[in-house]
Amino acid sequence: MDDGASKVDVEVATERSRSFEVFFHAERPRLFATLVMILASRSEAEEIAQEAFVRVWERWDRVQTHPDPTGYLYRTAMNLVRHRRRRLRLAAKTAGDASVETDAFSLVDEREDLVSALRSLTPRQRAALVLTELLDLDVREAASMLHVRPATIRSLCSQGRQRIRLMAGEES
Repeated sequence: MDDGASKVDVEVATERSRSFEVFFHAERPRLFATLVMILASRSEAEEIAQEAFVRVWERWDRVQTHPDPTGYLYRTAMNLVRHRRRRLRLAAKTAGDASVETDAFSLVDEREDLVSALRSLTPRQRAALVLTELLDLDVREAASMLHVRPATIRSLCSQGRQRIRLMAGEES
């Protein structure tokens, strides 16, 4: 009785393999061509196609009875493409972040440029910009500290920014 059960299992497995093999040979060329067009890389298309077929094979008992096994295969492949692109974007972003090192010399240069630009302003313009931009106070707080109206702070900041832009060679 045990031999009969194992013989049936072997026949079912053989039939399963045959049906998947037919499916594979029928769908592989079209899926591969589609992936080459999407990815613009034959090697990446081959990898994605192989992975999609492996995933379909792992679920073949369910997929072969699915109303649209080809649609299931393509959906699996497109999910793999999206996953790969997401992973590559993340890796590029992480690598980009890691490769950006702080250049101490450029920081000193930027600070000197800022100090030079601030020195070119009138004392009131400089105070208004430092309070609102560097210390992040709102206009009313800055006006209160300098004993002027909020409109005066806005005007001083506008004049100061314009002067800094002119110094930097930007015209607005």
